[in-house]
Amino acid sequence: MAETRQPLSRREREVMDVLYRRGEATVAEVMEDLKEPPTYSAVRSILRVLKEKGHITHRADGPRYVYAPALGRERARKAALDHVVNTFFDGSAEQVLAALLDRSDLDLSDTQIRRLTQEIRRAGEEGR
Repeated sequence: MAETRQPLSRREREVMDVLYRRGEATVAEVMEDLKEPPTYSAVRSILRVLKEKGHITHRADGPRYVYAPALGRERARKAALDHVVNTFFDGSAEQVLAALLDRSDLDLSDTQIRRLTQEIRRAGEEGR
């Protein structure tokens, strides 16, 4: 299965969040978890589009379909982050970290800074 997938709309991301939280869900279950859910038909349509884009799979369970993410959450995060790093930061981890640290709403504790420093050091030692 290809790791490069089409970007998601806001509503598609909401549906994916439900599927990641639940692991798998029917249309009705997805609707239960959405804030201000659209119609049943609209949710079915969103799920169909997500399947066409390669983000989800489905299986028959009697007369209904049960939907699940095609990739585990960690693999999906990595693929999305790789896309952002390569698209907006020319593949540079340094540029990504600098952009994150430049955010005015970022409030890191001393403990978090120490952990990040350790992770950066460890990545350097491992040649990443």
